[in-house]
Amino acid sequence: MDTDDMISQDREQTPADDGRSRGTVQSVVRSLRLLEEIAASAEIGLIELTRRTGLSPSTTHRLLATLIECGYVVQGPSSNRYRLGHRVAALSGSIDDRLARLRAAAQPAMIKLRDAHDETVNLSVLDGLNLVYVDQLGSSRAVRMFTRIGSHVPAYATGSGKAMLAFSSDALQEELYAAEPYEQFAPNTITAAERLREELTRIRSRGYALDREEYDEGVVCVAAPIFNHAGGLGALSVSGPASRMYRMDLSLIGEQVAAYGLEISRELGYVA
Repeated sequence: MDTDDMISQDREQTPADDGRSRGTVQSVVRSLRLLEEIAASAEIGLIELTRRTGLSPSTTHRLLATLIECGYVVQGPSSNRYRLGHRVAALSGSIDDRLARLRAAAQPAMIKLRDAHDETVNLSVLDGLNLVYVDQLGSSRAVRMFTRIGSHVPAYATGSGKAMLAFSSDALQEELYAAEPYEQFAPNTITAAERLREELTRIRSRGYALDREEYDEGVVCVAAPIFNHAGGLGALSVSGPASRMYRMDLSLIGEQVAAYGLEISRELGYVA
């Protein structure tokens, strides 16, 4: 036990100090108590945490800083409130928990992109060689894109899928190239492995992917990858009717989506 812990133990008796054995490390007990209180709320502020745990603000802040550095807690960049981090989801091992964590981390960026362009924003993950949609924010326009959450789509034919495939393992890419010729869904679908290999190289170079009517004729998508601490892949995308999307600066949208993708990745524990 370090000096700070000994001093704080003398100064405050809290629910975390409730008669446990002398072999207990109080800083660990208090940290676990903080995690329990954060887990009980979607998000929680510092003042509420100190009230619930009985810890002083300085002790709470110090322990939270350690938990954040280790990835067990995340502090929202705009709200300054605290929520569970990626390491907790990794310990639980639940796919539902991991998806919930991804959705929570991506939600602020999805809202900003939707509000900036008023086009549909999607969140997806990679399942083998397929893309799976896990969240969506729709456009307010009468004509807009809609994709059923949970639906599977061949990754090679979509912007989000290509964004993830470009950064996937060598083994998965070799499996992908071995599967040619690919089914053609629209006139612009890439059906040859060599063309797809060149496309994925371009995506890695610029950091985002474009789907120019490759899966659905009349639909354009701009997407960027999301990474987590363990190498998992997701993707963030903006999609809309080609008639509107082609009037926009797709490279600018691509840079925005890539920047938000990196922001989400860092919150999930990814270190570039």
